[in-house]
Amino acid sequence: QVQVVESGGGLVQPGGSLRLSCAASGSIASINAMGWYRQAPGKERDLVASIPTGGTTKYADSVKGRFTISRDSAKNTVYLQMNSLKPEDTAVYYCYADIRPAWAPRYEYSYWGQGTQVTVSS
Repeated sequence: QVQVVESGGGLVQPGGSLRLSCAASGSIASINAMGWYRQAPGKERDLVASIPTGGTTKYADSVKGRFTISRDSAKNTVYLQMNSLKPEDTAVYYCYADIRPAWAPRYEYSYWGQGTQVTVSS
């Protein structure tokens, strides 16, 4: 069994900061990419940032220069530091991890967290 759990969402004023965390746990053989998507009401789920194992990070144009993704591979954890937040950043943020489970290490599956709400409002 594998779980992906996010934390760190909340309400923040415009210009403020939040840090999201996401930890993968369970019977894991290895993890490839980890990252974050977000979904605002009435909109599709879009990529915010991703970080592969030993590769180049990727950001949505709308968050470049404001958000930073990082990863602690020893803890199977990915972080999203969000600065200079804007009302348009309001959304449910979902973490994902591309995992090879211990019971099927030849196959890679995308596991998703339950989502954490980020609201940017004065």
